[in-house]
Amino acid sequence: MTAEAFRILRAAGRAQVAWKNGGGITREIAASPGATTDAFDWRVSLADVAADGPFSLFPGVDRTLTVVEGAGMDLMVDGEHHIVDEPYWPHDFPGDVETDGRLLAGPVVNLNVMYRRDAVRARTAVVRGTLRLAAPEGGAVLAVALEDGAVIDGTDTGLRRYDAVLLRGTAVCELRTQGYAALVTLSR
Repeated sequence: MTAEAFRILRAAGRAQVAWKNGGGITREIAASPGATTDAFDWRVSLADVAADGPFSLFPGVDRTLTVVEGAGMDLMVDGEHHIVDEPYWPHDFPGDVETDGRLLAGPVVNLNVMYRRDAVRARTAVVRGTLRLAAPEGGAVLAVALEDGAVIDGTDTGLRRYDAVLLRGTAVCELRTQGYAALVTLSR
């Protein structure tokens, strides 16, 4: 297995970056082909939302938001309410329509998956237990530990909260969780 095919992405030391609209901060977990604010095929990050306000617009991009800390949000997506108050429940919406968020009861942290709809398809699931991870042909799979105690079987590699493992190509591994993990499957 090559280092490029199998990578552990530690939460410690992730840089905080201002949102595109300046309304908050995000910590990028992984992106392809490499992230700038707009030049990505896909991007996964943790967004800290401390105040009500508009979401950044991303033309041609679909999004999946999963509340991983806090009570949740009332999203107004293109004039329609979407209550996102169930922890670990992925919620899909277009990233290129006007979206405003109102916090339900204080700050939240969201797992934010963004993908260019004409280039990539992304599926996000929150899982627990033992999982065999393998990337789809030409794609990638990213598992993000949402709680401490995940282990990559056959190694002494443990994942703490918000650490992740990224697989591409023919790499495979088994992830054993003690709690929940987000599994993002990205295919072309």
